[in-house]
Amino acid sequence: MINKFEENRKFEFFLNKIYHFLFSEKFFKKIQFKFDKRDRFVLISHLIKKYKLKSFLELGCHLDEIFNKINIEKTGVDPVSGGNFRGTSDEFFSQNKKLFDCVFIDGLHTYEQVIKDVNNSISCLNNGGYIILHDCLPSKIDHQRVPRSRYIWNGDVWKAIVELRTKKELDIYTVIADQGLGVIKIKENSDLLKLNIINFKKLKFKFYYKHHKKIMRTISFDEALEIL
Repeated sequence: MINKFEENRKFEFFLNKIYHFLFSEKFFKKIQFKFDKRDRFVLISHLIKKYKLKSFLELGCHLDEIFNKINIEKTGVDPVSGGNFRGTSDEFFSQNKKLFDCVFIDGLHTYEQVIKDVNNSISCLNNGGYIILHDCLPSKIDHQRVPRSRYIWNGDVWKAIVELRTKKELDIYTVIADQGLGVIKIKENSDLLKLNIINFKKLKFKFYYKHHKKIMRTISFDEALEIL
């Protein structure tokens, strides 16, 4: 018997596909990323070990694929399953009084929510801490469309990375692994992105396709292990 949730989801995806066919940007080229086989857990573990990080916050736990493997003090936030705080990231931050050394953001993959989650994470990040974002490098336009219309989906997290790269107080890299891992540290931006853009939400995938190496500041996993 087909799960009722899945039936509703498939119907929602179908309607969203019609919407995108009628109204959204049309672009058919694909970026051939060579994603490293090492994943987000390897990167997070590297940072924890290298800098002796003591506390971890994960936004969007679902199946606890990462949360269960973390062996330091940890808080996991998810409105449906996983972690140890049942609620949205907004609800968590509204009552949170803790500080964290490492924050992993893998919740709702929309530009607006990611910007909110990053800003809220910055407010509770210890000195020398790191923020890591998942799904920053969509390969094709369908993978980043909002509203979501498919199971394999990065969302438009990349637009948040582009906006944050224009901030003087944030240093950011995007690791070419695990669908794109954005790494944020609160320090002077060593490669400030200068763009004359007011509304980052309206950025086009065509722009990302042409300039992704520069605007996302992509690096390999091996480079990440040396730099970070």
